[in-house]
Amino acid sequence: MVNLIEDQKMDRFAIATYGLTKQFERQIAVNDLELQVDRGEVYGLIGPNGAGKTTLIRMLAAAEEPTTGEIYINGERLLRDDSNPRLKQSLGYLPDDFPLYDDLTVWDYLDYFARLYYLKQPKRRRRLNEVLELVDLTSKRDSLIATLSRGMKQRLSLARTIIHEPVLLLLDEPVSGLDPRARMHFREIIKVLQEAGMTILISSHVLSDLAELCTSVGIMELGFLVESCTLKDLYKRLSRQQIIISTLGKMDDLESELKNNSLVEGWENLNKDNTLKVNFSGNPEDSSLLLKQLILQEIPITEFHCKNEDLETIFLKMGHQQVC
Repeated sequence: MVNLIEDQKMDRFAIATYGLTKQFERQIAVNDLELQVDRGEVYGLIGPNGAGKTTLIRMLAAAEEPTTGEIYINGERLLRDDSNPRLKQSLGYLPDDFPLYDDLTVWDYLDYFARLYYLKQPKRRRRLNEVLELVDLTSKRDSLIATLSRGMKQRLSLARTIIHEPVLLLLDEPVSGLDPRARMHFREIIKVLQEAGMTILISSHVLSDLAELCTSVGIMELGFLVESCTLKDLYKRLSRQQIIISTLGKMDDLESELKNNSLVEGWENLNKDNTLKVNFSGNPEDSSLLLKQLILQEIPITEFHCKNEDLETIFLKMGHQQVC
């Protein structure tokens, strides 16, 4: 009965790892990692270079053999041998350095990979048209890959990764080097894939993109998973409220009033005339009272708006501290 209960609990996860460790000679790249990702999530993996993100993703994609530990995908154990080819075919993996074949056309490139996944006609043709429309490359179907922009090439790589309709998508730094417009286009595609029911694990150094896309995040340091939770919970626990305040009056008067408020934890002068970024530990009602206090003291306020620290600020603030 206990095993049945454990199997049922494990089955609810798209990804579940237990004691997952990868050692290269004397270096431990991933250390006793336990990760659970619910089905249908977009899970963001964050960490500095060398934290173990790529090694973890390669193990999840069955491209790297764990030294010890177990990986389960949708409740089924993932092995690198030939015991579960169906499970491996349910994975889509986009590494950060996957080569494109510049002398092929967009259509021929996708058709080649569709054949590798044994897609038969007429489904193969239909699927190629679907992914080309999704990544907005229909007009480029007969173009040589060498003529595509970097953003188009990255979208084509994503189309290749999802040609076989995987249930789990693993993306390693997919927006690296892309301009803001190309990143926005890529984000929109990821949102469509999530709405279609796909589970997506994505690593990126562009934390603003992850903050917009992800439902949960994991933070890695030196091979350890030091944080794994929903984005909402992370903000609730670790994000301080900040208030941007501008005045037409003297800064000394504004700063004097802020010193009298016990919920003000400090401030920073911004590169704008008479504008402060105030760290504030209170709730929205408290910030409203602060504004009322400043007005009553006849401080001429021209700007007063509240915001929470973003994901990048939280990550930098954490440094090397283990907060889990």
